[in-house]
Parts: sequence; C-alpha cells; structure tokens
Amino acid sequence: MPSITIDTEYDKNLLEKIKSRIGGEIEKKEWGEHVLTFDNEYGNGIIKTIDFDSGVSLIDYDVTFSEETILIFKRQESNPLVFFYITEGNLEYCCDDDGEQLKLNQFQNIIINNKKYSHTSLKFKTGLHVKVNFIQVGREDYLKLKDNSEHCITKRFIPIVKNSESKFVYSHLGNYNLEIAQQIKKISEIHGKGIIKALSLEAQVNLVLAMQLLDHENFVNQIHLPKSISIHDIKKINKLTEFIEENISEPLPVSDLVTESGLSAKKMQAGFNALYSKSVNVYIREKKLDIARDMLKETDDSVSEIVYNIGFKSRSYFSKIFFERFGILPTAYRKKLHEGQE
Repeated sequence: MPSITIDTEYDKNLLEKIKSRIGGEIEKKEWGEHVLTFDNEYGNGIIKTIDFDSGVSLIDYDVTFSEETILIFKRQESNPLVFFYITEGNLEYCCDDDGEQLKLNQFQNIIINNKKYSHTSLKFKTGLHVKVNFIQVGREDYLKLKDNSEHCITKRFIPIVKNSESKFVYSHLGNYNLEIAQQIKKISEIHGKGIIKALSLEAQVNLVLAMQLLDHENFVNQIHLPKSISIHDIKKINKLTEFIEENISEPLPVSDLVTESGLSAKKMQAGFNALYSKSVNVYIREKKLDIARDMLKETDDSVSEIVYNIGFKSRSYFSKIFFERFGILPTAYRKKLHEGQE
C-alpha cells in the first residue's frame, strides 16, 4: 500500500513529494499553477494545485490508483479550513487526534478543520476513480483581506476562521448539492492564458467557496433535502443532467427522461426542484439557452443553425426566450461580440 507523507497541506513541494512515490511528470504553468500527470503501475490521473493571493488555494485530484493509497498530511503551524467536494467516487478521511474515520461521499458538501500539529490522512481505494476538489482557506492571509468587509462573509464562517487556537476538530458533512458539482466542472473548462486565466480560475473558485458556505448555512438552519430524495436518486439525477447535455439537440420530453433516469415523474421533478430550485423543463430550457449563447460567441453558425442544434423548431420562440433570459436578442448579442473584436 503506497503511503505518501506531506509535511503540511501548504507544502510548496506537495506534487514533488507525490511524484517521488508514484512517478509521473510535473508541468509548471503560469501564475502558480502546477500539474502532475502519471500513468504507470501505480495508476493514472492528474493532480493540479494553484495558490491565490487571497489565502485561498485549490488542489484538484482526478485519479485512479491501482492499489490502496494513503496521503498523510503532517500540519505544523497552519491549520487551514478545508472545503471538500467529490464529483466522482468517495474517500476515507482520518485524524489522529481522535482516530475517527469519516467517509466522504460523492456530491456532499464537506468542511473540515483540525488542530495545529495534527496528522490527517486521505485513503484512496483500489481501482476507484476519484475526482475531488479541496479549497483551502488560510486564516491569517484570508482575514487580512477581509477584516474591513466581514459583512460579506457568512456569520457562521467568521468564528470558524478566527478560531485558530481551537482545541477541537471541526467537521461538517452536509447536504448533497449538484449545483456545486456543475460549478466545479466549470473550473476544468476554463482556458486562456496568463492573467485572464488566473483571474477566471480565482473567480470560479470563490464562487464554489461561496456556494459551499451558503449550503453550510442552509444546513445549520436545518434546510435539508426532502427525506424522499435519497443519495441513489441524486446520482440518478446527476446522470440525467449529463444525458441532457449530451442530447441537447433533442426535444427531451419528460416521458423520455423518466425512462432514461428510472425515476418516477414525480420524484424526478421533486429532485430537480430540491437540487436546482427549478423544474426539469426550466432546467433544460436554461441549459439550451446557455449553450446557444456560447455557440453565438464561439462558432460561425447562423442563428437558425444554432436553433436547430439545441433542439428548438421556432426561431422566433428561441429569440423570445433568449431575450427573457439575457436581456438581449441573439442577433444583437452576436453583433456586439463582433463590434468588440474590431
């Protein structure tokens, strides 16, 4: 069983230490982004790290290990607040302060904080594909920037961040939230170079952090998913959203979605309302419009071609709902894009 010990989660050589145990290649990109890629007898995957000036950092794992692998973190002076979100698979987390093992589940909002000088570990199971994001908030750096604007931060977040001398382990295993999964997916879709990419990444990471804080607040205020919606149902709905995106050019009637998901129409609608605060039909319409907006920007397809590609039959109906969502007609939007390039 490979075991990799890392002096602290802020260790600048984190990827180097992982590489020394499992091999691979590290690519150093602009603005502090580092990427470890490996494909060998230990497994395969990509691990990315990036630090931001705000005291926030991101570690992203997309890995499959060929045998059980444990990462051991030995904290020193720092004890950052860590926001976990798993979009694929699951993990086991353990802190030596109490020896308790926590199972971290897919799609669950998780926040963990440990004492200084503690040891923690993450266990990756054999052959299990795991995609997990860690957003770490360093107390001192973060509060230096936020001291004059604490009203912008969740009231329940400030005591957690300020309590750097805490004698207890804080762990929050909260609600299951698919909206966070969609925003995390957008992190990997950010392209570009230089400061534009760096600012886009930081903005998206802060958005995910805000969503996890809001979900934490909802959990504390006992705003939970209906008991009728199980984790199994949530996974089915997540698969269904992938099906919708892959078949966006189709009409996608509710009857077909019921068949595809294996959920009843009532449970499917309840799931979308609970997880996305909208009906399945509204979800599909907004997804089609978002894709149409991107196609107007990124392709040379005519408006009529785009209408066809997203599964609408009426150009006038498309223009109407596009205006309702974005406040501008599709033709005017494209014209403004072209004007901006001149």
